[in-house]
Parts: sequence; C-alpha cells; structure tokens
Amino acid sequence: MPLLALGFRPFFLIAGIFAVLAIALWAVVYPAHVVLPLQGISSFQWHAHEMIYGYSVAVISGFLLTAVYNWTGIQTPRDWALATLVALWLVGRVALACGLLLVAGVFDALFLASLCVAVGRPLIQAKQWKQMAILGKLIFLLVLNCLFYLGALGVVEQGIYWGIYGGLYVVVGLIMMMGRRLLPFFIERGVENPKPVYNSQWVDIASLILFVIFFVSELMARSQALSAYVALLLFIVNAFRLLRWNQPGIWQKPLLWSLYFSLWCIALGFLLFSGSYFWGLSKYVAIHAFAYGGIGTITLAMMARVSLGHTGRMIGSPPAALMPTFGLLFAGTLLRVACPLLLPQHYALWMMLSQLCWIVAFTIFTVIYFPMLTRPRVDGKDG
Repeated sequence: MPLLALGFRPFFLIAGIFAVLAIALWAVVYPAHVVLPLQGISSFQWHAHEMIYGYSVAVISGFLLTAVYNWTGIQTPRDWALATLVALWLVGRVALACGLLLVAGVFDALFLASLCVAVGRPLIQAKQWKQMAILGKLIFLLVLNCLFYLGALGVVEQGIYWGIYGGLYVVVGLIMMMGRRLLPFFIERGVENPKPVYNSQWVDIASLILFVIFFVSELMARSQALSAYVALLLFIVNAFRLLRWNQPGIWQKPLLWSLYFSLWCIALGFLLFSGSYFWGLSKYVAIHAFAYGGIGTITLAMMARVSLGHTGRMIGSPPAALMPTFGLLFAGTLLRVACPLLLPQHYALWMMLSQLCWIVAFTIFTVIYFPMLTRPRVDGKDG
C-alpha cells in the first residue's frame, strides 16, 4: 500500500488535514467562546498543545522516519508498524478533544516513545552518533508532553506550562538545528551561480549556548530580564547568520524563500520576545512569530519539498499552486504578528484573517499532495 510505504506519506497527509481542522475548530471556539468538552485544561491550552504535539510532531515524525531511513539505509516502520504509529497519534488527538485526558496522555506517551525507538534504533545500529541530538530532542518532547498531562491531572504544579512552552521551544530548537544544516545545502544546489554558503563556527556555538540559557531561563528560572537579554542576543546571532546566507536567487524559488522566510520569523520571534520586556509588547506576538511564521511555514515547505523528492518528482519544478500557498502564510504571518502591533484595536479581525489564510493554505497543500502521498512513486521505485 503506497500510503504506508514510508513515514512521510501518512504523517504529512494527516498533518495537512489536522492543520485545517484544528484551526477551523479554533476559529469557532475562540471568538464565540464555545466550550469544548475538555478536562483539566482550558481551550487556549488545548489549542497550544495540539499545534505542538499534534500538528508539529506529526510533521517531525514524517520527516525523521524518512530522513533516518536515508541516513542509515535501515528501514524505519512501514506497513502495519507505520499504521500503528499513526493510530497512536490519532487516538491521542481524538481523546484529548473529547475530554478523555488520561486516555490521551497514555496514547500520546506510547506514540512518542514508539517514535523515539523507531528513530533511535537505526541511528544506533548505523552508529550515526552525530544525529543523537535529534533523538535527544524527541525524548525531550516525550518528557515535556508527559509533564503537560501530569499538570492537567493535578500531579505536577507547573506541568502544563512546562509542557506547552517547553514543547514549543524544543520544536524551535529543532528547526534552528535542521535549518542550519539543510538550508545552505539547498541554497548551493537550488540557486543558479550560487555564492558559497558558510556556517560560522562561533555563530553556531553562540547560538547553541544562548538557546540553552534561554530554554532554562524560560522553563526553570522564569527570569524575564535574563530571557529578554538572551533572546535579543539570539536575534542578533541568527540575523547575522541569515544575512550571510542571503542570495538574490533564493527569492526566485518558492521552496527556498519559504524556508529562508521561516528562519527569519524564528529570529524575529526572539526580537519580539525581548520586546515584551523592554517595550511592553505582548508575549503572544513573539509566540506566534515562532509558531505561525516560523513553524507553520517551514513545516509546510519541508512537507512540500520532501514529498516531491521522495515520490520521484523534480524538486526544482514544484506545483504552481505552492507560490500562492506560501504567499498566504506570509500574509497570515503579517496579519497575526505585525498587524496587532500596529493596529491592536482590530485584534479580532487580524486573528480571523490569519486563521483564514492558514486554513486555505493547508487546504491547497492537502488537495495538491493527496495524490502524490497515496499513489506509488512516479519513477517506479519503492518508498
């Protein structure tokens, strides 16, 4: 069955569908104050949790199950084993939305633990020690998600906070790490007459150390001043890196500029985060720069790119509809992040329009990529 031939196929498909359904439901719940049948958590916490451990983790799962197979040559789950992973993820989503908190927690833990094994076993067998940082982040997500449920059940006082914000920052950290590795490679092979793209060692080290300090400060020390100063330094370091990577040819390739734009959103998220302390900006503006512009755009771009390459299609000739799709996420980022800063009195309007942009963008992706993800490769190869 083609849909279960490799991890990216089912997980990218359900991620696209879930991205539409979850935000469509949130677009009804938030303005109309609809009460979901939740237990132990608010509707805001459900929304945050599901965009991290539902949508984002689904994309990460599909990407890593496919990438690890490429890196190691060792088969990751497929067929019924892959279907079982998908089922564990799906039961967790349904159970949480229905207020079955303990059931959702158990299935979410089983899913993430199984994913850690599915990703970690081939890496260890192939002695791919340089990829252990990725496995470490998956284990972090497992622990943080368990803390979220323990908090919701009243067992761990700060569990919900640690689960939501810790999960968000782990995903941001994973994106920064993978972006640092992959985007220079993509630029040099996707741009005509490219200039050499370098990764500065001091920038890499500074970014890593600063991010660890930021993570610990936000989750454990809860020092607003320390977090703000470190976030400002993270913006400077990452902006310097991105400016060095910039080339005119990037902006002619949708699958390149979307990745580049998303990393800028992550960098600007740190600037806006520091602004919540220095200039009194809303912290949620920074959060949505990370989540909407950063995570949302880069996950859609990677799903689009990986799906083309691993179904035997030309990455350099993506579907024409991808340009307006990324344009919608670009517009949605401005509506969700910039417009509330400039015209806060129309906050509800900006939120509604940004949700509409998200829903239309992911609907287009799902419709276009459904045939690719559910049919055999066009070159006749397995996968």
